[in-house]
Amino acid sequence: MPEQPDRPSDDLLRLAEAYDIVARYQGHDGEQHESSAHTLRAVLAALGVDASSPERIALALAHVENTPWRRALPPVVVVRQGRTAQVPVHVTHGDPVDVWLELDPEVGGGRREIVQADVYVEPRTVDGRLVGRATFELPADLPLGWHEIRAEGPSAHAHSPVVVTPDRLELPEQLRDGGRAWGLMAQLYSVRSRASWGVGDLADLADLGWLAGRHGADFLLINPLHAAEPVEPLTPSPYLPTTRRFVNPLYVRVEDVRETAYLSAADRALVEWAGEPVLPLDTDPGPIDRDAAWAAKRAALEVVFAQPRSAARQAAFDAFVEEQGEGLRTFALWCALVERHGSPESWPAALHDPWSDEVVAAAVELADRVRFWSWLQWVADEQLGHAQQAALDGGMTLGIMHDLAVGVHPVGADSWALRDVLATGASVGAPPDMYNQQGQDWSQPPWHPTELARAAYRPYRDMLRTVLRHAGAIRIDHVIGLFRLWWVPEGNGAAEGAYVRYDHEALVGILALEAQRAGAVVIGEDLGTVEPWVRDYLAERGVLGTSVLWFEQTPDGPLPPERYRREVLATVTTHDLPPTAGYLAGEHVQLRDRLGLLTKPLREVQAEAVAERDRMLDALRERGVLGADPSEREVVEALHRWVLATPSVLVGVSLADAVGERRAQNQPGTDQEYPNWKVPLADGTGTVVLLEDLMTSPRLASLARVMNEG
Repeated sequence: MPEQPDRPSDDLLRLAEAYDIVARYQGHDGEQHESSAHTLRAVLAALGVDASSPERIALALAHVENTPWRRALPPVVVVRQGRTAQVPVHVTHGDPVDVWLELDPEVGGGRREIVQADVYVEPRTVDGRLVGRATFELPADLPLGWHEIRAEGPSAHAHSPVVVTPDRLELPEQLRDGGRAWGLMAQLYSVRSRASWGVGDLADLADLGWLAGRHGADFLLINPLHAAEPVEPLTPSPYLPTTRRFVNPLYVRVEDVRETAYLSAADRALVEWAGEPVLPLDTDPGPIDRDAAWAAKRAALEVVFAQPRSAARQAAFDAFVEEQGEGLRTFALWCALVERHGSPESWPAALHDPWSDEVVAAAVELADRVRFWSWLQWVADEQLGHAQQAALDGGMTLGIMHDLAVGVHPVGADSWALRDVLATGASVGAPPDMYNQQGQDWSQPPWHPTELARAAYRPYRDMLRTVLRHAGAIRIDHVIGLFRLWWVPEGNGAAEGAYVRYDHEALVGILALEAQRAGAVVIGEDLGTVEPWVRDYLAERGVLGTSVLWFEQTPDGPLPPERYRREVLATVTTHDLPPTAGYLAGEHVQLRDRLGLLTKPLREVQAEAVAERDRMLDALRERGVLGADPSEREVVEALHRWVLATPSVLVGVSLADAVGERRAQNQPGTDQEYPNWKVPLADGTGTVVLLEDLMTSPRLASLARVMNEG
């Protein structure tokens, strides 16, 4: 069939399918939508595939079909524990081959022989060589871990990782058999104390975790702590980091770095002088000034870094650097290069290649700065470990629940260091829906599925290991991204994209393996358009879902709590919605009107919001948890009693709801028009609420009693 300007040919569709590009999808409107030929060619180009002509398409099809036959072993094998798996081994037809498994040293090591299965596959001529395929079967009793399969013979000298993952990630014992837990949800940067230097930090996290535990909470969900830029200006959104693997040193408490205690009087004065301009910001109700806070902290931390460390402390630092390996060294070098040359967009061309001679020379020249940025990660890691321990000491069973963003900044550290496994020429987003009729482009480069598999998923694994180091749980933002992502080719509008599928069996399996090793619970944010089979699959693998009260609706009103899923984190609100007090007052409608975000007349949207609220209040009264003339606090507590009536294993409480805050942390669809991710914690009057105030807050104590009674 000849290709029309906007309609893909059969061969182009075959090629797209071979690279897991979904040419047709069902939109939020229930209709089938088809990506244009232009879009499919552009997505293929982002994957490194030339589909610019029928001849190129034919060559690409032949190449992708022959690719597995060119390798003796697959780049990686991911299998669930307790299941067998067949591994194809390619050799010159007729050649013998010896195949065995070397077990993960973390589970004792050793060698396991593998038997060949009786499977005949017709040999194939590839690049002028007749290639045969032998099939070997992995046994079902392999232990969890990262093993290695080896193949040796006249035409095979190969090895590949074999990752054995849990069939199911089991919940901790206290959450099984009807057990449940509740916890607080907070944006850490917004929760400040009188010693915070303008931004909530890891010492505040430790105190908040301890306090929440004393109130009966079992976990504390916080925003992603991923690193931002090393120098100002910092990107405010914690969901657009420069790397997802390492921590933002903005959250380090300078005074809690051990060497600070041993500074000379003169150096201590330098630290105090650095903090003087930003300490008053802790009580400022205006937008949080990350740039001022980080400029002050960086100056102070430079002084502390120069302080000699004891032999034991130096050995601990060296061990951390060695453990984190090349990933940390590369990230620290990127920070040093940004410090020297500014934004990567203005770097000399040779520096854009992390393996160029110029970058190697720069690593030598900037060795002390690389050491400084590595040291910042070490002290942040220490303080994160202390925060987790403080939460557990306060009585929590899980402790800190970290949040993993969808992706990274297009010119950030990961985009530079992981360029081999991230796609160029496309960004992640979302197709049109009822709230964003033009679609969304989040500007983040997606994982390249083929290259990530070729790297045996190690960059993904290393990221998870770092985030899980001091975590009792992890929330995966936009968990559907482990199954498929909406790719928007460069130059296209957000609606002109296509879904690209990922090997979810590998991505979810590795997530489960690393979480099990860390002793962490996994929650997937599965809101929005998510196919039912995906939720079923995640439940089967032991990954919890997410339910938000305002989104759980039926044609007849709010979904009865008894009909909520068991294996979810259930909440009244989320960081992309206004706090409950603001929602009940309809302030979110007024805000969207002021920002020009409404697609319908103001009065119509207001009427819809009032009707939604009244349906909820009526449902609460029918259950007997709300009186005739309730106060705002009583309504907030009644809504949480509703969520407590669900079977959900985890229940989250926004800290903003516990103090009466009305302002949203994030207003989707805006950039500079609203102070997204800059709103300090405050009460209903806009008065800043400090961590010290939370210690004696009657409203927080009252809501905690409701949660504990439930």
